[in-house]
Amino acid sequence: MTRFALALVLSLCSVVSTADPKITVAPDAESGLYEPGKTVTWNVQVQDGDAPASGKISYVVRKGGAGEAAKGEAELKDGKAQITGSRPDPGTLLLEVKFRAAGATKDTTALGGAAFATDKIAASSPPPDDFDAFWKEKVAELAAVPMNVQLTPVDVGNASVEYFKITMDNIRGSKIQGQIARPAGKKDLPALLQVQWAGVYPLNRDWVVGHAKNGWLSMNIIAHDLPIDEKPDFYKEKSEKELRDYAGIGREDREKCYFLKMFLSCYRAVEYLTQREDWNKKALVVHGGSQGGYQAIVTAGFHPAVTAFAANVPAGCDHTGNQVGRAPGWPNFPGRRWPQADADKITATSRYFDAMNFATKIKCPGLIGLGLIDVTCPPEGIFATINQMKGPQKVIVMPAAGHGGDHKAYYAVYGGFLEEQKKK
Repeated sequence: MTRFALALVLSLCSVVSTADPKITVAPDAESGLYEPGKTVTWNVQVQDGDAPASGKISYVVRKGGAGEAAKGEAELKDGKAQITGSRPDPGTLLLEVKFRAAGATKDTTALGGAAFATDKIAASSPPPDDFDAFWKEKVAELAAVPMNVQLTPVDVGNASVEYFKITMDNIRGSKIQGQIARPAGKKDLPALLQVQWAGVYPLNRDWVVGHAKNGWLSMNIIAHDLPIDEKPDFYKEKSEKELRDYAGIGREDREKCYFLKMFLSCYRAVEYLTQREDWNKKALVVHGGSQGGYQAIVTAGFHPAVTAFAANVPAGCDHTGNQVGRAPGWPNFPGRRWPQADADKITATSRYFDAMNFATKIKCPGLIGLGLIDVTCPPEGIFATINQMKGPQKVIVMPAAGHGGDHKAYYAVYGGFLEEQKKK
C-alpha cells in the first residue's frame, strides 16, 4: 500500500469514528395521540456509527414544551431504552433526549412528542376587550389610503401564462409588493393568495406561475416593504441591518408593531383580488407556512371574502401561552430577551397580533399541519388556536416532524385540498 493510500484509509476511518451518533425517538402510538391519563412510551434507539450505542441517555419531559415535568437517565441495552410520560389533562408533552458518546465533546439531541385530547386544549387567554374595535379602526385607516395599484407585465417565456409585478399603497406611506399570474386570456378564475415564511428574501416567479398553469388567479406578496426581485446581497444587507430581528420592531406598542402593516398587506391583497373582474367570486384561498401560516390564519379571520385557508406549522399562535405554562409560538414575544424591554407592554401588544384571537372569527374550511416535536411553533398552542375556529378544519398531525424537515403528510393532502376549493 502506498503512503498516500494508507493516509486516505486512516482519514476515512477517522471520519467514521468521529461521526455523531444517531438517535431515533418514536411514541408507541404511531399517531402520537393519547387520551388524558394514558401513558406514552417513547422507544429510543441510539446508533454510534454502525453499532448500537452503550452507556446512558439523559432526558427531560416538558408539558406544553415548557418547564420540566420529569427528568432522569436511562441505561441503553443494545442501544435501546424506553421513557414513559403522561398527563391527566388536555395538552402535549415534549421529550428531549441527550447522549454523549465516549470521547465526544458535545451531546447529540433528539426529540419525541405526544398529544392528549387535542380538541379540548383551551386558549391561554381571551382576546382583548377592544380587539375588534382596534382592528376595525386599522381597516378604516387602510381604507382611507387609495390602493394605487401598479401592475407591470413581465414576459416569463410562457404564452399560456400572464405574469405581473404589483405594488399597492399601505398605511403610513408604506408599500405592498408582490406578483400575480393567471392563465392567459381566462376569466372566472378561483383566487389563491400565498403569504411568506419568515426571513428577508426575494420572491420566486414559479410560486405564482405554477398555480396559474393549474387554473388559478395566483397572487403572492412579500412580507416586507421591499422590491421582490433584487439580487441576494440586497436582502442580505436588509436582514443584517434595518430588518434584523424585525419581529421585535414595535413590540411594546400596538400602533408600531411590525406585524400591523404585514397583516394589513394581507387584508388589502384579498380586497384587491375581490375587485378583479377575472375572479370567479366563489373561491378565494390564502395559504402559507410558518410565518406564512400565521398570516393565513390571520387573513382568514380578518377578511370575510376568504373562503378557505391552508397553514402549515403556523407561527404566531398563543403569544400568552407562558401564562398557562406552555411555550408560545414564534416570535415568542414574552419569552424573548430584549434589553430594557417592558415585559407587560410586550405581552399587552402581542395579544392584538395573536393568530389565536383572529381564529375566533374563522368560519371557512381550513387545512392545518403541525409537528409534535416543533419547538419553533409548538403544537399545544396551535391546537388551542384550531379549537377557536368555527369552520370545518382538517388537521394533519405529524408525530415525528419539527418545524422543518419532513412534512410529506401535510403536502400529500394539500394539493387535493386546493383542488376541492377550486371546484366550489
